[in-house]
Amino acid sequence: MRIPWFLCLFLLCISCTHKEAPTAAFYYWKTVYQPDRTQKELLAKAGDNNLYLRFFDVTWDEQLHHAQPNAVTRISANLKTVNLTPVIFITNRVFERLQTSETDSLAKKCSTLISQMVSKANCTYRAVQVDCDWTDTTKDKYFAFLKAFQLYNKHSLQATIRLHQVKYRERTGVPPVNKGVLMYYNMGKISSGQSRSSIFNEQDAAKYLGRLSTYPLPLDVALPLFSWVIHSRNGKVIQVYTQISRNELTDSNLFEHITSGYRARTNFFMKGVYIKKNDIFKPEETNMEVLQKAAGQLADQLPPLHKRTIIYYELATISLPEFTPQAIHTITHRF
Repeated sequence: MRIPWFLCLFLLCISCTHKEAPTAAFYYWKTVYQPDRTQKELLAKAGDNNLYLRFFDVTWDEQLHHAQPNAVTRISANLKTVNLTPVIFITNRVFERLQTSETDSLAKKCSTLISQMVSKANCTYRAVQVDCDWTDTTKDKYFAFLKAFQLYNKHSLQATIRLHQVKYRERTGVPPVNKGVLMYYNMGKISSGQSRSSIFNEQDAAKYLGRLSTYPLPLDVALPLFSWVIHSRNGKVIQVYTQISRNELTDSNLFEHITSGYRARTNFFMKGVYIKKNDIFKPEETNMEVLQKAAGQLADQLPPLHKRTIIYYELATISLPEFTPQAIHTITHRF
């Protein structure tokens, strides 16, 4: 039986617009790659073994006046079983100091170091991701670096995108890469007061979503799985810690619970941190409620993509038991 031409056309249109289910992945950001059993199980069951592994940072040496690799990851576990994407983090200071003529050399060195690390680990990779919070004053050198990198490294290239770079794209530019990764966290000002969470809050995020649907790069998404504590002294933020949790702050012998967090009762050391009497610690936490809000706010605003990857930051510091494979699947499939 012959199928009418209009029915064929209809079926063809359906097949062309079919959207595949999103996939999940995890960042791993420690300087030693050695996941424990729980982390391996979560990577396999919730992330289909899709791993975005930070390979190294690139920082600027003020004394030697050149860019150099820093905090190079030591790979102490088998990578053959994962779908690997190396990630390199480059500080914006590098492109503030680097000469445009030096971007090609830096790109070549970065590609070479990735190749050496992959060879030593006896593994393969499918793409490279570059993480840099560039500005309108550094975009030309950063984009020149990205173009040069693609000449030396033939894999697909991704770049992280912050919300302000979506909204003000005419000023900050759109990076010349195959795909962007929208970083949907760290969007507020880190403050010691009773301000909204700097990890994620709907109010700050909403200010930047109006132009998201027309962003000219295909976009994957990065969501937070981390929490931290903001340490301040005399109203000024000193540091942010991931190794200190609310659990330690509830010790009433050491801390007094106040409206904005917890105040130290005396001078002491905790997990290598020197704490003075009256120092303030403010926990900012990510849980499933926060993730549900982030996914609900973002999912309908994204430009269409045939198959999107949702990358969770990050595998090495996950602590809450509620972040189960099923819970992660629930968030992933909202996209």
